[in-house]
Amino acid sequence: MKKVYIETLGCQMNKSDTEKLYGMLDFLGYIEVNEPKDAFDADLLIINTCSIRQLSEDKAFSRIGTWGKWKEKNPDLKIVFCGCVAQAKGKEVFKRAHYVDLVMGTHNINEFPDLLKRIEHGEKVYANDETPVPERDIAQKRVKAVNAWIPITEGCDNFCTYCIVPYTRGRERSRDPQKIIAEVKQALKDGFKEVTLLGQNVDSYGKKGDYTDWNLARLLREINKIEGKFRIRFTTSYPTDITDELIQTVIDCDKVCEMFHIPMQSGSSVILKKMNRRYNREQYAEIVRKIREQVKDVAITSDFIVGFPSETEEQFEETLSVMRELELDYSNTASYSPREKTVAAKMVDEFIPDDVKEKRLEIINNQNKENCYKSNEKYVGREMEVLIDSFYERKGIKINTGRTRNNKIVHIPCEKDMTGEFVNVKINGLKTWYLKGELV
Repeated sequence: MKKVYIETLGCQMNKSDTEKLYGMLDFLGYIEVNEPKDAFDADLLIINTCSIRQLSEDKAFSRIGTWGKWKEKNPDLKIVFCGCVAQAKGKEVFKRAHYVDLVMGTHNINEFPDLLKRIEHGEKVYANDETPVPERDIAQKRVKAVNAWIPITEGCDNFCTYCIVPYTRGRERSRDPQKIIAEVKQALKDGFKEVTLLGQNVDSYGKKGDYTDWNLARLLREINKIEGKFRIRFTTSYPTDITDELIQTVIDCDKVCEMFHIPMQSGSSVILKKMNRRYNREQYAEIVRKIREQVKDVAITSDFIVGFPSETEEQFEETLSVMRELELDYSNTASYSPREKTVAAKMVDEFIPDDVKEKRLEIINNQNKENCYKSNEKYVGREMEVLIDSFYERKGIKINTGRTRNNKIVHIPCEKDMTGEFVNVKINGLKTWYLKGELV
């Protein structure tokens, strides 16, 4: 049997794509190599790339550079370059890495078995269509874990000026709800205790295409009807797509977790307009206020970009102040990285110097730490339900780690491995990034 190793960079959608690739490869008779140190002995190497930041793109080319040297010693080795960088760069990948056998864009993943056969017969293949190849009924080979990623939408129609996603994932489209529900049922049958519905704009599910009689609220309610003890999450939400119906659904459905991930990107209304975001500071704040008033113990997390072209010190301070004012529970942060084809990448005259971006990122990260600590303080002394997702030993102490319904990480000293179990925990301490607990 042939061996395959896949390295996955980037978001949960890429992780889900990798699981789909493993499912296809399992069907074709390949066995999975899990550890990077064992990749040298594989017959097939695949890198599933991310293009959201330049650093991720550079990492992908650096890694296959190593693989190219391995191929010099083993000419039969096959190398596949896929994902968002493949979709964005196209045939340029072959120019930079002539030893790659297959360049496969995000739209071609469903024809991977056919493409693999071609490179196995010695052909160099380029597959980078503008429109997605239809789904095939091939089961995913999910990473053994507690949570299963379930894509429900892909692509984006918003065209934020900094973002390459519409160019790498295409226009927004929703999956067949019956296929999604069947996939959830299979994941639960396979032992998963939590499902996360994925999409670049997950709450715009059903807005266009063949399933306009559906929306995210209806889909959540249908999945919530499935029997058994499990949790449902969804990510990522676009602020103005969050409806009153969706908020009420989170309240009504006992399996849907009290958490919203709502990227804001900047606290400055001026910068938000330049980013082509469809809301201003006040509108975003109103959405957060409405959710907090209605959903008990809700966690609201966000994303922020610092150093967007033309961002002044005052506008950066607006981002810091909105993080404090809205008491955001956690935020992903990054400095602006120009992406080819995007509008913002052409604003060269307004680029912010790297040292200024780095300083702003350091400051916003410190604010994020402060927010996280204050958020965690609210739960000390409380009893909370935790779904255990890992068990390990540190400094001679065995620890179960899991997450609350609102996605707070909890560390629980315990001799027994309880991975996959729901347990009640008394929160008795905190750190910046996690809570400490004891079994009740």
